[in-house]
Amino acid sequence: MYFIYSILLSAAFVLMLPLFLVRREKYAAGFKQRLGNYPEFKHDGRKVIWLHCVSVGEANAARPLVDGLLSEFPGHRVVISTTTKTGQELAGKIFAGKADAVFYFPFDWKFSVRRALNHFKPSAVLLMETEIWPRFIHEAKLAGAKIAVVNGRLSERSFGRYRKVRGFLKRVLSNIDLALMQGGDDANRLISLGLAAAKAKVTGNLKYDLRIGPDESQFADVFKGRFGIDGRRRVILAASTHEPEEKWILDAFASLGSAIGGPHPRLIIAPRHPERFKRVEELIDAFRYDGDCEWPDYTYTTRSSAPADLDKDRDIILLDSVGELRAVYSLADIVFVGGSLIPHGGQSVLEPAVSGRPIVTGPYTHNFKAITEGFLSENALVRLPEVPDEFQKSERLYEVFLELLENPERRNELARNARAVMEANRGATAKTVELLRHFLN
Repeated sequence: MYFIYSILLSAAFVLMLPLFLVRREKYAAGFKQRLGNYPEFKHDGRKVIWLHCVSVGEANAARPLVDGLLSEFPGHRVVISTTTKTGQELAGKIFAGKADAVFYFPFDWKFSVRRALNHFKPSAVLLMETEIWPRFIHEAKLAGAKIAVVNGRLSERSFGRYRKVRGFLKRVLSNIDLALMQGGDDANRLISLGLAAAKAKVTGNLKYDLRIGPDESQFADVFKGRFGIDGRRRVILAASTHEPEEKWILDAFASLGSAIGGPHPRLIIAPRHPERFKRVEELIDAFRYDGDCEWPDYTYTTRSSAPADLDKDRDIILLDSVGELRAVYSLADIVFVGGSLIPHGGQSVLEPAVSGRPIVTGPYTHNFKAITEGFLSENALVRLPEVPDEFQKSERLYEVFLELLENPERRNELARNARAVMEANRGATAKTVELLRHFLN
Protein backbone atom coordinates (compact mmCIF):
# COMPACT_ATOMS: atom_id res chain seq x y z
CA MET A 1 0.00 0.00 0.00
CA TYR A 2 2.83 2.42 0.78
CA PHE A 3 4.32 1.71 -2.64
CA ILE A 4 1.03 2.59 -4.33
CA TYR A 5 0.76 5.69 -2.14
CA SER A 6 4.25 6.80 -3.25
CA ILE A 7 3.34 6.33 -6.91
CA LEU A 8 0.18 8.42 -6.49
CA LEU A 9 2.09 11.09 -4.56
CA SER A 10 4.74 11.25 -7.31
CA ALA A 11 2.07 11.53 -10.00
CA ALA A 12 0.40 14.37 -8.11
CA PHE A 13 3.78 16.07 -7.74
CA VAL A 14 4.41 15.92 -11.49
CA LEU A 15 0.97 17.37 -12.18
CA MET A 16 1.71 20.20 -9.75
CA LEU A 17 5.07 21.11 -11.30
CA PRO A 18 3.65 23.82 -13.60
CA LEU A 19 2.08 25.47 -10.55
CA PHE A 20 5.40 25.25 -8.70
CA LEU A 21 7.06 27.06 -11.58
CA VAL A 22 4.38 29.72 -12.05
CA ARG A 23 4.07 30.47 -8.34
CA ARG A 24 7.62 29.82 -7.28
CA GLU A 25 7.52 32.34 -4.44
CA LYS A 26 4.85 30.36 -2.63
CA TYR A 27 5.44 26.73 -3.63
CA ALA A 28 9.20 26.58 -4.20
CA ALA A 29 10.08 28.01 -0.80
CA GLY A 30 12.13 25.50 1.16
CA PHE A 31 12.25 23.11 -1.79
CA LYS A 32 15.78 21.95 -0.97
CA GLN A 33 14.88 21.27 2.65
CA ARG A 34 11.71 19.46 1.67
CA LEU A 35 13.89 17.01 -0.26
CA GLY A 36 15.70 16.24 3.01
CA ASN A 37 18.66 18.63 2.76
CA TYR A 38 18.91 20.59 6.00
CA PRO A 39 21.47 22.89 7.65
CA GLU A 40 23.80 21.31 10.20
CA PHE A 41 22.16 20.21 13.43
CA LYS A 42 24.59 19.22 16.16
CA HIS A 43 23.34 16.60 18.59
CA ASP A 44 24.41 16.98 22.21
CA GLY A 45 22.89 13.93 23.88
CA ARG A 46 19.56 15.52 24.71
CA LYS A 47 16.39 13.98 23.29
CA VAL A 48 14.66 15.83 20.47
CA ILE A 49 10.94 16.59 20.28
CA TRP A 50 9.84 17.34 16.69
CA LEU A 51 6.71 19.50 16.57
CA HIS A 52 5.05 19.91 13.17
CA CYS A 53 2.87 22.96 12.51
CA VAL A 54 1.47 23.28 8.99
CA SER A 55 1.09 27.02 8.67
CA VAL A 56 0.39 30.26 10.54
CA GLY A 57 -2.68 29.02 12.41
CA GLU A 58 -0.98 25.95 13.82
CA ALA A 59 2.19 27.89 14.67
CA ASN A 60 0.16 30.42 16.63
CA ALA A 61 -1.76 27.65 18.38
CA ALA A 62 1.53 26.02 19.37
CA ARG A 63 2.79 29.04 21.31
CA PRO A 64 1.53 27.96 24.75
CA LEU A 65 2.40 24.32 24.00
CA VAL A 66 6.04 25.11 23.20
CA ASP A 67 6.34 27.08 26.44
CA GLY A 68 4.80 24.16 28.30
CA LEU A 69 7.14 21.63 26.68
CA LEU A 70 10.24 23.66 27.49
CA SER A 71 9.10 24.05 31.09
CA GLU A 72 8.12 20.41 31.62
CA PHE A 73 10.98 18.82 29.65
CA PRO A 74 14.07 20.98 30.26
CA GLY A 75 16.29 18.08 29.24
CA HIS A 76 14.78 17.91 25.75
CA ARG A 77 15.28 20.01 22.65
CA VAL A 78 12.35 21.20 20.55
CA VAL A 79 12.56 21.49 16.75
CA ILE A 80 9.69 22.83 14.68
CA SER A 81 8.69 22.18 11.08
CA THR A 82 6.13 23.92 8.88
CA THR A 83 4.79 23.28 5.40
CA THR A 84 4.07 26.79 4.16
CA LYS A 85 6.32 29.78 3.63
CA THR A 86 4.16 32.00 5.84
CA GLY A 87 4.22 29.39 8.59
CA GLN A 88 8.00 29.18 8.29
CA GLU A 89 8.40 32.95 8.57
CA LEU A 90 6.13 33.19 11.60
CA ALA A 91 7.61 30.16 13.37
CA GLY A 92 11.11 31.53 12.89
CA LYS A 93 10.00 34.75 14.52
CA ILE A 94 7.88 33.57 17.45
CA PHE A 95 10.02 30.55 18.40
CA ALA A 96 13.38 32.29 18.14
CA GLY A 97 15.38 31.40 21.25
CA LYS A 98 12.99 28.56 22.06
CA ALA A 99 13.27 26.05 19.20
CA ASP A 100 16.69 24.62 18.33
CA ALA A 101 15.71 24.50 14.67
CA VAL A 102 12.86 25.74 12.47
CA PHE A 103 12.67 24.08 9.05
CA TYR A 104 10.41 22.86 6.27
CA PHE A 105 8.61 19.53 6.60
CA PRO A 106 9.92 16.96 4.07
CA PHE A 107 8.00 15.76 1.06
CA ASP A 108 6.34 12.47 1.96
CA TRP A 109 8.68 10.18 0.01
CA LYS A 110 10.78 7.52 1.69
CA PHE A 111 14.15 9.07 0.78
CA SER A 112 13.28 12.64 1.87
CA VAL A 113 11.54 11.52 5.06
CA ARG A 114 14.43 9.24 6.04
CA ARG A 115 16.93 12.04 5.44
CA ALA A 116 14.96 14.35 7.72
CA LEU A 117 14.54 11.74 10.46
CA ASN A 118 18.21 10.75 10.31
CA HIS A 119 19.19 14.41 10.50
CA PHE A 120 17.15 15.40 13.56
CA LYS A 121 16.77 11.94 15.18
CA PRO A 122 13.60 12.78 17.16
CA SER A 123 12.60 10.64 20.09
CA ALA A 124 9.05 11.98 19.75
CA VAL A 125 7.03 13.53 16.93
CA LEU A 126 4.05 15.77 17.70
CA LEU A 127 1.71 16.48 14.79
CA MET A 128 -0.51 19.54 15.23
CA GLU A 129 -4.18 19.27 14.25
CA THR A 130 -4.15 15.81 12.66
CA GLU A 131 -1.54 16.22 9.95
CA ILE A 132 -1.62 12.69 8.52
CA TRP A 133 1.40 12.02 6.30
CA PRO A 134 1.44 8.23 5.84
CA ARG A 135 5.08 7.73 4.84
CA PHE A 136 6.43 10.10 7.47
CA ILE A 137 4.42 8.47 10.24
CA HIS A 138 5.47 5.00 9.07
CA GLU A 139 9.17 5.88 8.86
CA ALA A 140 9.17 7.79 12.15
CA LYS A 141 7.77 4.72 13.86
CA LEU A 142 10.42 2.48 12.25
CA ALA A 143 13.07 4.94 13.48
CA GLY A 144 11.91 4.44 17.05
CA ALA A 145 10.10 7.73 17.61
CA LYS A 146 6.90 8.00 19.60
CA ILE A 147 4.16 9.70 17.60
CA ALA A 148 1.33 11.82 18.95
CA VAL A 149 -1.34 14.05 17.46
CA VAL A 150 -1.80 17.21 19.53
CA ASN A 151 -4.66 19.71 19.38
CA GLY A 152 -6.19 17.28 16.89
CA ARG A 153 -9.31 18.08 14.96
CA LEU A 154 -11.07 16.32 12.12
CA SER A 155 -13.86 18.16 10.35
CA GLU A 156 -16.80 16.38 8.81
CA ARG A 157 -15.51 17.26 5.35
CA SER A 158 -12.03 15.83 6.02
CA PHE A 159 -13.58 12.80 7.66
CA GLY A 160 -15.60 12.13 4.50
CA ARG A 161 -12.46 12.23 2.36
CA TYR A 162 -10.43 10.01 4.70
CA ARG A 163 -13.24 7.48 4.93
CA LYS A 164 -12.77 6.67 1.24
CA VAL A 165 -9.34 5.19 2.06
CA ARG A 166 -10.21 3.84 5.49
CA GLY A 167 -8.42 0.53 4.97
CA PHE A 168 -5.09 2.20 4.26
CA LEU A 169 -5.64 4.88 6.88
CA LYS A 170 -6.23 2.27 9.57
CA ARG A 171 -2.69 0.95 8.94
CA VAL A 172 -1.31 4.49 9.18
CA LEU A 173 -3.18 5.24 12.40
CA SER A 174 -1.88 2.04 14.00
CA ASN A 175 1.52 3.79 14.12
CA ILE A 176 0.16 6.67 16.19
CA ASP A 177 0.70 6.18 19.92
CA LEU A 178 -1.50 8.98 21.27
CA ALA A 179 -4.11 11.35 19.83
CA LEU A 180 -4.99 14.40 21.93
CA MET A 181 -8.10 15.78 20.29
CA GLN A 182 -9.92 19.10 20.63
CA GLY A 183 -13.37 17.59 21.11
CA GLY A 184 -15.31 14.38 21.45
CA ASP A 185 -16.57 14.49 17.87
CA ASP A 186 -13.00 14.84 16.59
CA ALA A 187 -11.90 11.85 18.67
CA ASN A 188 -14.82 9.70 17.57
CA ARG A 189 -14.19 10.43 13.89
CA LEU A 190 -10.55 9.40 14.21
CA ILE A 191 -11.54 6.24 16.09
CA SER A 192 -14.05 5.33 13.37
CA LEU A 193 -11.21 5.62 10.84
CA GLY A 194 -9.23 2.97 12.70
CA LEU A 195 -7.44 4.57 15.66
CA ALA A 196 -7.56 2.40 18.79
CA ALA A 197 -10.04 4.02 21.18
CA ALA A 198 -7.62 3.76 24.12
CA LYS A 199 -5.18 6.06 22.31
CA ALA A 200 -7.64 8.95 21.93
CA LYS A 201 -8.00 11.59 24.64
CA VAL A 202 -9.97 14.84 24.63
CA THR A 203 -7.93 17.79 25.87
CA GLY A 204 -9.69 20.85 24.43
CA ASN A 205 -8.34 23.45 22.03
CA LEU A 206 -4.91 25.00 22.67
CA LYS A 207 -6.05 28.23 21.02
CA TYR A 208 -8.25 28.98 24.03
CA ASP A 209 -5.01 29.33 26.01
CA LEU A 210 -3.58 32.01 23.74
CA ARG A 211 -2.80 35.39 25.30
CA ILE A 212 -1.54 38.66 23.89
CA GLY A 213 2.20 38.83 24.51
CA PRO A 214 4.35 41.90 25.20
CA ASP A 215 5.78 41.88 21.67
CA GLU A 216 2.28 42.03 20.19
CA SER A 217 1.22 44.78 22.57
CA GLN A 218 4.29 46.75 21.58
CA PHE A 219 3.56 46.29 17.88
CA ALA A 220 -0.07 47.33 18.41
CA ASP A 221 1.16 50.60 19.94
CA VAL A 222 3.44 51.21 16.96
CA PHE A 223 0.65 50.44 14.48
CA LYS A 224 -1.76 52.62 16.43
CA GLY A 225 0.67 55.55 16.39
CA ARG A 226 1.53 55.30 12.71
CA PHE A 227 -2.06 55.12 11.52
CA GLY A 228 -3.57 57.48 14.08
CA ILE A 229 -6.02 55.02 15.59
CA ASP A 230 -7.21 57.15 18.49
CA GLY A 231 -10.91 56.33 18.93
CA ARG A 232 -12.25 59.26 16.91
CA ARG A 233 -13.15 56.97 14.04
CA ARG A 234 -14.38 53.44 14.55
CA VAL A 235 -12.29 50.65 13.01
CA ILE A 236 -13.65 47.61 11.15
CA LEU A 237 -11.12 44.82 10.69
CA ALA A 238 -11.78 42.27 7.95
CA ALA A 239 -9.49 39.41 8.93
CA SER A 240 -8.29 36.39 6.93
CA THR A 241 -10.38 37.30 3.90
CA HIS A 242 -10.66 35.12 0.80
CA GLU A 243 -11.53 36.02 -2.77
CA PRO A 244 -14.07 37.53 -3.54
CA GLU A 245 -14.96 38.64 -0.01
CA GLU A 246 -12.98 41.88 -0.22
CA LYS A 247 -15.32 43.20 -2.92
CA TRP A 248 -18.39 42.67 -0.73
CA ILE A 249 -16.64 44.17 2.28
CA LEU A 250 -15.60 47.28 0.33
CA ASP A 251 -19.15 47.65 -0.98
CA ALA A 252 -20.63 47.49 2.53
CA PHE A 253 -17.97 49.77 3.99
CA ALA A 254 -18.34 52.47 1.33
CA SER A 255 -22.09 52.62 2.01
CA LEU A 256 -21.73 53.36 5.72
CA GLY A 257 -20.82 57.05 5.49
CA SER A 258 -24.26 58.25 4.47
CA ALA A 259 -26.02 56.21 7.16
CA ILE A 260 -24.15 56.88 10.41
CA GLY A 261 -23.70 60.00 12.44
CA GLY A 262 -20.17 61.24 12.95
CA PRO A 263 -17.05 60.48 10.93
CA HIS A 264 -16.91 57.60 8.48
CA PRO A 265 -15.31 54.50 10.06
CA ARG A 266 -11.99 53.12 8.89
CA LEU A 267 -11.34 49.70 7.40
CA ILE A 268 -8.37 47.35 7.80
CA ILE A 269 -8.27 44.42 5.36
CA ALA A 270 -6.00 41.45 6.11
CA PRO A 271 -6.14 38.86 3.29
CA ARG A 272 -5.62 35.26 4.35
CA HIS A 273 -3.00 34.42 1.71
CA PRO A 274 0.09 36.62 1.13
CA GLU A 275 0.17 35.86 -2.60
CA ARG A 276 -3.09 37.83 -2.88
CA PHE A 277 -1.77 41.02 -1.25
CA LYS A 278 -1.03 42.78 -4.52
CA ARG A 279 -4.29 41.70 -6.11
CA VAL A 280 -6.29 43.00 -3.15
CA GLU A 281 -4.42 46.31 -3.28
CA GLU A 282 -5.36 46.63 -6.94
CA LEU A 283 -8.98 45.88 -6.05
CA ILE A 284 -9.01 48.56 -3.34
CA ASP A 285 -7.59 51.11 -5.78
CA ALA A 286 -10.03 50.21 -8.56
CA PHE A 287 -13.21 49.86 -6.50
CA ARG A 288 -13.77 53.64 -6.46
CA TYR A 289 -14.64 53.37 -10.17
CA ASP A 290 -17.18 50.60 -9.57
CA GLY A 291 -20.78 51.61 -10.14
CA ASP A 292 -21.73 50.12 -6.76
CA CYS A 293 -19.26 52.30 -4.85
CA GLU A 294 -21.09 54.98 -2.85
CA TRP A 295 -17.92 56.67 -1.57
CA PRO A 296 -15.36 57.02 -4.39
CA ASP A 297 -13.28 59.59 -2.49
CA TYR A 298 -11.83 57.15 0.05
CA THR A 299 -8.06 56.98 0.53
CA TYR A 300 -5.94 53.95 1.29
CA THR A 301 -2.44 52.83 2.17
CA THR A 302 -0.61 49.60 2.90
CA ARG A 303 1.27 48.34 5.92
CA SER A 304 4.33 47.62 3.76
CA SER A 305 4.56 51.13 2.31
CA ALA A 306 6.96 53.70 3.75
CA PRO A 307 5.42 55.55 6.73
CA ALA A 308 3.97 58.96 5.87
CA ASP A 309 2.12 61.72 7.74
CA LEU A 310 -1.00 61.07 5.68
CA ASP A 311 -1.20 57.51 7.09
CA LYS A 312 -3.06 58.90 10.10
CA ASP A 313 -6.03 59.87 7.94
CA ARG A 314 -6.19 57.00 5.44
CA ASP A 315 -9.63 55.43 5.26
CA ILE A 316 -8.51 51.92 4.30
CA ILE A 317 -5.37 50.12 5.45
CA LEU A 318 -4.24 46.92 3.73
CA LEU A 319 -2.41 44.70 6.23
CA ASP A 320 -0.04 43.12 3.71
CA SER A 321 2.21 41.48 6.28
CA VAL A 322 2.61 38.08 7.91
CA GLY A 323 2.30 37.41 11.64
CA GLU A 324 0.97 40.83 12.67
CA LEU A 325 -2.79 40.26 12.53
CA ARG A 326 -2.98 38.97 16.11
CA ALA A 327 -1.67 42.28 17.40
CA VAL A 328 -4.03 44.37 15.28
CA TYR A 329 -7.19 42.69 16.58
CA SER A 330 -6.96 44.77 19.75
CA LEU A 331 -7.33 47.99 17.72
CA ALA A 332 -10.63 47.06 16.07
CA ASP A 333 -14.13 47.99 17.13
CA ILE A 334 -15.62 45.23 14.96
CA VAL A 335 -13.90 42.14 13.56
CA PHE A 336 -15.23 40.28 10.54
CA VAL A 337 -13.62 36.83 10.21
CA GLY A 338 -13.29 35.84 6.57
CA GLY A 339 -13.49 32.62 4.62
CA SER A 340 -17.08 32.50 5.83
CA LEU A 341 -19.02 34.32 3.11
CA ILE A 342 -18.02 31.54 0.72
CA PRO A 343 -18.24 27.75 1.20
CA HIS A 344 -14.58 27.61 2.28
CA GLY A 345 -15.82 27.06 5.83
CA GLY A 346 -14.44 30.02 7.76
CA GLN A 347 -11.36 30.80 9.83
CA SER A 348 -10.92 30.63 13.58
CA VAL A 349 -12.74 33.20 15.73
CA LEU A 350 -10.58 32.47 18.76
CA GLU A 351 -7.80 34.96 18.06
CA PRO A 352 -10.07 38.03 17.93
CA ALA A 353 -11.85 36.63 20.98
CA VAL A 354 -8.53 36.66 22.88
CA SER A 355 -8.54 40.43 22.42
CA GLY A 356 -12.19 40.66 23.49
CA ARG A 357 -13.56 42.00 20.20
CA PRO A 358 -17.14 41.83 18.86
CA ILE A 359 -16.98 39.23 16.09
CA VAL A 360 -18.99 38.80 12.88
CA THR A 361 -18.81 35.86 10.47
CA GLY A 362 -20.57 34.79 7.33
CA PRO A 363 -22.86 31.72 7.23
CA TYR A 364 -20.17 29.18 6.23
CA THR A 365 -18.34 28.20 9.43
CA HIS A 366 -18.22 24.40 9.15
CA ASN A 367 -14.41 24.27 9.50
CA PHE A 368 -14.89 25.35 13.10
CA LYS A 369 -18.38 24.07 13.73
CA ALA A 370 -18.10 23.24 17.44
CA ILE A 371 -16.30 26.48 18.28
CA THR A 372 -18.75 28.62 16.33
CA GLU A 373 -21.78 26.91 17.85
CA GLY A 374 -20.30 27.40 21.30
CA PHE A 375 -19.87 31.12 20.71
CA LEU A 376 -23.36 31.45 19.27
CA SER A 377 -24.89 29.68 22.26
CA GLU A 378 -23.26 32.25 24.57
CA ASN A 379 -24.27 35.26 22.44
CA ALA A 380 -20.61 35.90 21.72
CA LEU A 381 -20.78 36.05 17.94
CA VAL A 382 -22.93 37.38 15.10
CA ARG A 383 -23.28 34.97 12.17
CA LEU A 384 -24.89 36.27 9.02
CA PRO A 385 -27.63 34.24 7.32
CA GLU A 386 -27.04 32.48 4.04
CA VAL A 387 -28.28 34.54 1.08
CA PRO A 388 -28.51 33.63 -2.62
CA ASP A 389 -26.64 36.44 -4.40
CA GLU A 390 -23.64 38.74 -4.07
CA PHE A 391 -25.65 41.94 -3.64
CA GLN A 392 -27.40 40.53 -0.59
CA LYS A 393 -24.06 39.50 0.92
CA SER A 394 -22.92 43.12 0.76
CA GLU A 395 -26.27 44.23 2.15
CA ARG A 396 -26.08 41.85 5.12
CA LEU A 397 -22.56 43.04 5.91
CA TYR A 398 -23.68 46.65 5.67
CA GLU A 399 -26.62 46.03 7.98
CA VAL A 400 -24.61 44.29 10.70
CA PHE A 401 -21.77 46.83 10.53
CA LEU A 402 -24.28 49.68 10.82
CA GLU A 403 -26.12 48.04 13.71
CA LEU A 404 -22.94 47.47 15.70
CA LEU A 405 -21.46 50.90 14.94
CA GLU A 406 -24.62 52.57 16.22
CA ASN A 407 -24.99 50.32 19.27
CA PRO A 408 -21.94 50.41 21.57
CA GLU A 409 -23.80 48.42 24.22
CA ARG A 410 -24.27 45.56 21.79
CA ARG A 411 -20.59 45.70 20.82
CA ASN A 412 -19.55 45.62 24.46
CA GLU A 413 -21.90 42.70 25.16
CA LEU A 414 -20.44 40.64 22.33
CA ALA A 415 -16.90 41.49 23.42
CA ARG A 416 -17.55 40.54 27.06
CA ASN A 417 -19.16 37.28 26.06
CA ALA A 418 -16.34 36.38 23.68
CA ARG A 419 -13.78 36.95 26.41
CA ALA A 420 -15.88 34.90 28.85
CA VAL A 421 -16.04 31.96 26.42
CA MET A 422 -12.24 32.04 26.12
CA GLU A 423 -11.77 32.05 29.88
CA ALA A 424 -14.28 29.23 30.40
CA ASN A 425 -12.46 26.95 27.97
CA ARG A 426 -8.84 27.49 29.00
CA GLY A 427 -6.74 24.59 30.24
CA ALA A 428 -5.96 22.54 27.13
CA THR A 429 -2.22 23.24 27.38
CA ALA A 430 -1.98 21.93 30.94
CA LYS A 431 -3.93 18.78 30.02
CA THR A 432 -1.82 18.23 26.91
CA VAL A 433 1.51 18.65 28.70
CA GLU A 434 0.41 16.38 31.53
CA LEU A 435 -0.53 13.58 29.12
CA LEU A 436 2.67 14.10 27.17
CA ARG A 437 4.66 13.86 30.40
CA HIS A 438 3.46 10.29 30.92
CA PHE A 439 3.73 9.59 27.20
CA LEU A 440 7.33 10.79 26.79
CA ASN A 441 8.62 9.39 30.06
